[in-house]
Amino acid sequence: MEDLLPGAYQMSASAGGFAAAQAKVVVAVSSVREITITLRPKAISEKIMVDGDASITAAWLETESAVHQAVIYRQDIATIPLAGRSFANIAYLAPGTEPVEPSDPTKARITAVATGGSSGLNNEVSVDGGDNSDDYIGGFLQNFSPDALEEFSFRTAQMDADTGRTTAGSVVITTRGGTNEWHGDLAFYERAAPLNGRFPIDNPSPDHKQPFSRQNYVGTLGGPIVEGRLWFFAALEYVHENASIAYSPASRGQFSALAQLASDGMIPGVAGIAVPDNVSVPFRDYLATVRLDWVQSNKAHWFLRGATDNYTEHNALVQQGALPSTGATSHNNYLSLVLSQQYTFATNWLGSLVLNAGGLHLTQTRNETQGFALAFPFTTTSSTITGFETYGDNQFVTGIAAFPVLRNQEKYQVRYDLTRVTGRHTSQFGINFIHEPVLSGALTSNAETLVTFPQNPAFYLQPGNLVQFSADYNAGGVFRPRTDGGFSQNVQRLGIYAEDSWRATSNLTVNAGLRYDTTFGLFIASGRDQSFNPALGTGLVSDIPHDYRKAIAPRLGIARPLDRSQKTVLRAGVGLYYDDLAQSGWVTAFQAVNTGTVSGEFPAPRAALIDPNYHTPYALHATAGVQHAFSASWLVSADYTHETGMHAYRNYAFEQGDVFRSDNRSSYDALSLTMQGNVSRRAHFTAHYTLARANTWGCVLGELFDYVNGVCDPQNAFAPGDYGPSGEDVRHRFVLVGTFQLPGGFQLATLAQAESARPYTLTTPAGDRAVVNGVKTTLDELRGTPYIQADLRVSRPFTFHDRWTVTPFTEFFNLFNRNNPGANFVSNISALPTPVNNLANATALCLNADCSVTRPITILNQLRAPAGALGDFFGPGTTVGIPFAAQLGIKLTF
Repeated sequence: MEDLLPGAYQMSASAGGFAAAQAKVVVAVSSVREITITLRPKAISEKIMVDGDASITAAWLETESAVHQAVIYRQDIATIPLAGRSFANIAYLAPGTEPVEPSDPTKARITAVATGGSSGLNNEVSVDGGDNSDDYIGGFLQNFSPDALEEFSFRTAQMDADTGRTTAGSVVITTRGGTNEWHGDLAFYERAAPLNGRFPIDNPSPDHKQPFSRQNYVGTLGGPIVEGRLWFFAALEYVHENASIAYSPASRGQFSALAQLASDGMIPGVAGIAVPDNVSVPFRDYLATVRLDWVQSNKAHWFLRGATDNYTEHNALVQQGALPSTGATSHNNYLSLVLSQQYTFATNWLGSLVLNAGGLHLTQTRNETQGFALAFPFTTTSSTITGFETYGDNQFVTGIAAFPVLRNQEKYQVRYDLTRVTGRHTSQFGINFIHEPVLSGALTSNAETLVTFPQNPAFYLQPGNLVQFSADYNAGGVFRPRTDGGFSQNVQRLGIYAEDSWRATSNLTVNAGLRYDTTFGLFIASGRDQSFNPALGTGLVSDIPHDYRKAIAPRLGIARPLDRSQKTVLRAGVGLYYDDLAQSGWVTAFQAVNTGTVSGEFPAPRAALIDPNYHTPYALHATAGVQHAFSASWLVSADYTHETGMHAYRNYAFEQGDVFRSDNRSSYDALSLTMQGNVSRRAHFTAHYTLARANTWGCVLGELFDYVNGVCDPQNAFAPGDYGPSGEDVRHRFVLVGTFQLPGGFQLATLAQAESARPYTLTTPAGDRAVVNGVKTTLDELRGTPYIQADLRVSRPFTFHDRWTVTPFTEFFNLFNRNNPGANFVSNISALPTPVNNLANATALCLNADCSVTRPITILNQLRAPAGALGDFFGPGTTVGIPFAAQLGIKLTF
């Protein structure tokens, strides 16, 4: 079409049996543009947006589905500032999501995303149709470079029946492919200590600023091998980072006291302990993706994608309150391959085949092997994932779980989906089979002693307390004999579904589906079921668990425009969602059936049993909402979500041993308000606010559908006071993302987040909730600080030779340098910087060494004390935020 005036245009195309497709294009003066519109079978109901306008700020009015989702496009990934270069950070743009500390130290730099008040470990994740969920710990399995991604959709509620193995949300990711034009990117990102602010607790002035530098080198290339028939695309990102752990003055004081105790001969076999100002944490990572797309015929389209993530991290797991001896070298290899075919049988039949193979190999090698570890209260903080120990061997055991020193996983998947369009009906049928012949690894198996002290090292240096140190040293040790440490499983997972999308009237679409999921071998380890567990003789359980066979999940959703112009749409739905728990929660029960333990070669560990009444956890989702378009530029929506969780994990710690049961309950309610608008051609934004509440049962803060929940009293598991907020209970959350075109060609992009404080629980050294003034504290009496962070990107593209663009940019994270400790406050009452007079019943704060001068505790907020930043483990984008940081970069695009 010639002689069009410059401006923005929208093109539409439609054909029988196909969904309407749209393309937006900006026609520039004295230029020629080629536009491609792809028609998809009507079942997919996909709206295609091209030419760079596709963005989270340009979402459409959804008239045919009740799914709550946000689509994140390549333009969003390229323009929104990403702290830590983790693509998952940008998922926070979806209403109903929130940042969360990743609970897995075996997967560096993979940011978790929470939905439904959970920890994020119960989300289903797929990349190019291939399963990318971690079945051992949960959450994302393999990391990808943001520049390798085309787009992804984060669905937070009311998913269709084709989605299974989730009790929360679902993430669907698509990688980039080649085109008939050669295209690519070269980019460089630079961060260094002079561009960073300070952690006010860990690294205060006048201490030297802790060392830090990171460079990201990124390259992509795509184009035709055979024009119009065969294309390729490749992406490579290399991360060269030298981070460090800064020790606060308080920690260095305790370390120096511990070193003095060693010099005085109080620690057997240790003559001295070095106390550095900081600990270097070198990190190297290679992220590579290669993809081939092939059009075999008008009916058949294939693609083959391979990806790898290979990283090494030294001094991993060291935290702000622990010495370098507790660290480890972590080396991880991931590899995945996906082969996919879409085949059109006729004008109304479409088949989609996905073959997926993946594997990982992890090793964690501890820095030192001394045969013992010393644990002091100041090391333990509310978010401590890395362990108890202050000095000595890393035990790889925390109050939450035991983490592996070795992981091996192989996953093979066959998925086939069939779509048929006839009249007013679009029907889908599918089967998804996952075979994991290797789901194995090992927990630490060295013979070790963990000595836990009730007081900090500085206390024992006070006059007259050295004798107490010796007494506590001799009384506080728990010896763990050598074991084989291994666990090994061979698990299969099967999902089958059927769904129909029925256009009942011109203004009503009904989506009804039914899904069935089951497993094979979920409770079999090393070829043995739990009847080989020697702890059966304790009488804690009377039988063994079996795979659950009743996970039948109906789904129903409606979408109804309320007026002829279809500017207002009502959406509602209800459904059941099943997902088996990650295996790490009861891995000790799997170890118990190993040959060495059964034969007596190794001593039997503490009894660990799985309750025979296992029920696959499920959540009931009920949603309702309305979406309204004031104009082509302004869209608002309001959505309510209710989720009820049943049969989640809990650990019953009886005196004879642990019993793992699936009997927990939870609830989540949320109201989300969203607005997006284009103020002019130069300003685009989307904003959303969520009012929510998440509750579950637990002795201390629990998580919805996670393996961290325990009970205070195994004889009274649902005691009053044990029901309260989850660790991710965020009552208020606001997110703003915007892009702005400024005079002179400058571009601004911002991502700002603000949320109310999350809860934390004050505990005693025994692990129960603290007692203050004779009253046991509840689960929601203490909260951290509100989290507020604004990120900004400033760029100025320069275009030359028509298709070449050079863009220098600067990114600012935590622009206003707000201190964001989140809920990371001292949670052990014995670790408070100002001690209490009685750990069993605190009534006053001790103002001097012998506690002869005290201050009465009148309110619990007197016991609030922010903890350190936990070093390198919790990175950007989580609720333990980084201080101000700037990143410089340049990108060449053609």
